[in-house]
Amino acid sequence: MRLNGKTAIVTGGASGFGAGIVAKFVAEGARVMIADINGDAATAMANEIGDQAIAQTVDVSNSASVQAMTDAALTTFGHLDILINNAGVTHLPTALEDVSEDDFDRVFNVNMKSVYLTARALVPHMKQRQQGAILNVASTAGVSPRPRLNWYNASKGWMITATRTMAVELAPDGIRVNAINPVAGETPLLKSFMGGEDTPDIRAKFLSTIPLGRFSQPQDMGNAACFLCSDEASMITGVAMEVDGGRCI
Repeated sequence: MRLNGKTAIVTGGASGFGAGIVAKFVAEGARVMIADINGDAATAMANEIGDQAIAQTVDVSNSASVQAMTDAALTTFGHLDILINNAGVTHLPTALEDVSEDDFDRVFNVNMKSVYLTARALVPHMKQRQQGAILNVASTAGVSPRPRLNWYNASKGWMITATRTMAVELAPDGIRVNAINPVAGETPLLKSFMGGEDTPDIRAKFLSTIPLGRFSQPQDMGNAACFLCSDEASMITGVAMEVDGGRCI
């Protein structure tokens, strides 16, 4: 029960890594808002979990939607201890000059602008309480980029830098900011990373780049997130922890 009594928002919490983080946080005693653009999936998951979870439909790239999410969380929970910026998108593997402007804008808004919007909405509350933990779900793509995912890679590199600069600025206010860097995992984005096609040959090619020989699983991210957001990690801030089976070595 390392998160007993804690409250958290997990964006993109209804599937993939977000769902793994939600499950772990609930198991460790936290009350969690499952915030997702797929409101039906968030509601179904919250209903399955019970009293420890609530659902919220959110578009993390939209300031009004993020503010509505914040207001709903504070109204229900009274305060917020933990913010997980997990929602993310990618473009299909494409030559960097051929990625459409619409795809670029979507990656920019969901992966990058969202971190600014959630900070603008929630950092004042955390500053007032002089405590809080923010965790950004970045990627090994921001450390060791793969070809043809250029603008996705760049967005995750931005997220890692944002994590570090947020950590430095917010430390005097008792707010810790960290990131985790998953390798490609068993999530809805996996097929996109592989070019829109999920075949045994393509999977084998991906797995050959991961020394431990398997994809990241949602529970891997849940375990890492739980530690970094718990009081056990009270001396850790500004870290981008690779949870990648050795991919970045």
